[in-house]
Amino acid sequence: MSSKLPINLEDLLRQKKVEGDRIEYKAGWNPDPIMRTLCAFANDFENLGGGYIVIGQDCNESGVPIFPPVGLPDDQLDRIQRELSGFCNQIQPPYFPMLSVELFEGRNLIVLWVPGGQNRPYKVPRSVTATRKKEYRYYIRRYASTIEARGDDERELISLTARVPFDDRYNQAAGIKDLSRRLMEEFLREVDSGLADEAAKLTTAELGRQMNIAGGPDEAILPKNDGLLFFNEQPERFFPTTQIDVVWFPEGTGGDRFEEKTFTGPLDHIARDSLSYIQTNYLKQTVIKHPDRAEAERFWNFPFAAIEEAVINAVYHRSYEIREPIEVRITPEDLVVLSFPGPDRSIKMEDLRAGKAVSRRYRNRRIGEFLKELDLTEGRSTGISKILKVMNQNGSPAPEFESDDDRSYFLIRLPVHAKAVPEESYPGDMTTETSEKTPTAPQVTPQVTPQVAQLLRVLDGEMDRESLQAALGLSARKNFRILYINPALQEGLIERTIPKKPTSSLQKYRLTDRGRKLAADAGKKE
Repeated sequence: MSSKLPINLEDLLRQKKVEGDRIEYKAGWNPDPIMRTLCAFANDFENLGGGYIVIGQDCNESGVPIFPPVGLPDDQLDRIQRELSGFCNQIQPPYFPMLSVELFEGRNLIVLWVPGGQNRPYKVPRSVTATRKKEYRYYIRRYASTIEARGDDERELISLTARVPFDDRYNQAAGIKDLSRRLMEEFLREVDSGLADEAAKLTTAELGRQMNIAGGPDEAILPKNDGLLFFNEQPERFFPTTQIDVVWFPEGTGGDRFEEKTFTGPLDHIARDSLSYIQTNYLKQTVIKHPDRAEAERFWNFPFAAIEEAVINAVYHRSYEIREPIEVRITPEDLVVLSFPGPDRSIKMEDLRAGKAVSRRYRNRRIGEFLKELDLTEGRSTGISKILKVMNQNGSPAPEFESDDDRSYFLIRLPVHAKAVPEESYPGDMTTETSEKTPTAPQVTPQVTPQVAQLLRVLDGEMDRESLQAALGLSARKNFRILYINPALQEGLIERTIPKKPTSSLQKYRLTDRGRKLAADAGKKE
């Protein structure tokens, strides 16, 4: 059975890609509470991207799903779908979710994918099954519960009328032909969506509707802004300065020399490509050996995880209506990520600097959904706290977060580690070993973690990411990239077969001469 869901069903049920407050489990077909929850997800009060209702899946008192699910009888599936269609007409204005009948662990499930609606606010009768006068109410999600919107919540919800976030709007200047099928299908395969197998049978317009990146009447279907930002080869045609500029100032920002590289293309590509470029050229690990203890001191000039969070934060939260690029400035003293505009005024800067800020309004809710499905963000206001954590773990000075009173920009500054190697070594060797007794000319030595050593042992000829993960018995893409691939690339032990396109679907990896020698030496020792 083909799935119409944008993500893998098992990932959804086991909450690997979607938080529990965006999923509602129903053991059976109970129209009244289901329609209230459907209305709440459609209102998308927190701008989180709507949610999912799984009918036929029971859960415990804590909201954790119980497996195998209770399921739905075969002879009820058609009736439930007919009744649901009728009840959706009672929503004002009418709203119809995406419906998919799924078979999981031998049991039938009906999964409703409920994206945030274009015409909110929505209201629905308290009881859609009542035969007497209907009492219409607005509903919203509050954590993992559906509640009636009252008082300030109701007034705020009504004020959202026609305020569709920029990334979820239709683009009148583009057509369905501007969506790249290749990019769409690559995305579906990468996130392991059940829709990937069905994609080849669908037209671009049908696939765009299924992915919620296109819509409108059949005679004039239009792509949405988020679709153009992720699934067009040149989104800067529609959104000027959709790019990331990486600038290296070897003499500091006041010097006469600088090197600049600009990354353009789909959002996930420029994010990954710019991060890979920074990691390869400007990150350096220092290892200091101490005579009084066996364990060496290891640290990076800038921890990669902090840079990753800062850059992805900028991609997620910048405005694509403002014609200013994301800029990453690197000097011997710091690394700065600048984007426009700044955080919402409801967020206090002191809370943000302490890693305690929680936003109720996301500028680009759909962009956040795509980044999360690609494992590039968690999407729960955790980026700043993670930057604080990894900078502290690396022994680096505390990061700085800056904006003005008008919140016209947002700047994240990561100071260099106090003991980092001088800038003369950038770009170049990624690891420097020195001694506390003899801090003279440093010598380069490969620092191989157990994970990298395992990678070198299984890498045979040219292998793609999926084959390497299978050989290592790994399933998590992000951990594989952070713990295995990136360190091996940094040490010059492996290389890409298509170095100019790090995110190419045809990308493979192979050992360098240095990697082969190290693998051979390790084999002799074993």
